[in-house]
Amino acid sequence: MMLFPGAAHAEPITGAPELTHNDLYKAKPAGVRCALTKGTSASSTKKYITDLVGCLNKAWKPAIKDFRQVQVTFKEADDKQSCSTGLDIDASFSEICQTELHVRLAGDWIKAKSDVAVFTSITRTWSGVVAGQTGIGQAWWALQNSADEAEMNQQNRRYYLQLDCFMGVSAKALRRVVKDWRPTAKGKLFWESFLKNKYSGTSTNRLYWLEQGYKSGKPGSCNTWKAPDPKVA
Repeated sequence: MMLFPGAAHAEPITGAPELTHNDLYKAKPAGVRCALTKGTSASSTKKYITDLVGCLNKAWKPAIKDFRQVQVTFKEADDKQSCSTGLDIDASFSEICQTELHVRLAGDWIKAKSDVAVFTSITRTWSGVVAGQTGIGQAWWALQNSADEAEMNQQNRRYYLQLDCFMGVSAKALRRVVKDWRPTAKGKLFWESFLKNKYSGTSTNRLYWLEQGYKSGKPGSCNTWKAPDPKVA
């Protein structure tokens, strides 16, 4: 389930039904009333995140065969290292480390009165849980890498755009009201500024896939692997 942003894969996708015809596309997460309150202390922020992950566990359990509950691990204050990139990050971030969701809390999330940054990061990271428990992440990782750089980058974009779409599905399942996904579509993952990768896709395409997932509430709307090239640029 560990996700590393530098993986490179080729197209076209053949012989990978876990990507193009995954059973997840026929399922739908359960609607969950998720009462979340974000305070401005470390303890209240930890509780918010723990409650949010609990809601995501409830929502996605019916949609994923042999679903495994995901636990949250909060990193020590002086532990800035990202397990997936090896980078030291001063700000708050969340990521998948093996089978757990790891969170580093810093002042930016703790002091924020709005929960938008926290909610966005946790639900985006949760998309990696979905990919990991359905075989999508492993299938993406195992794709042949004999293509040129442009094709390899496109396959990575297909993966990360799918994660965006799953985030939209999660928000809909938790009955989160999102009137405008554009700020999210323009945002960067915590590692992008450091590694200068361009795997997230254009802000236009990120917006498209976020809205696809949110409007439908179904993972079946997130099949980026069969999407035409312009939709995964």
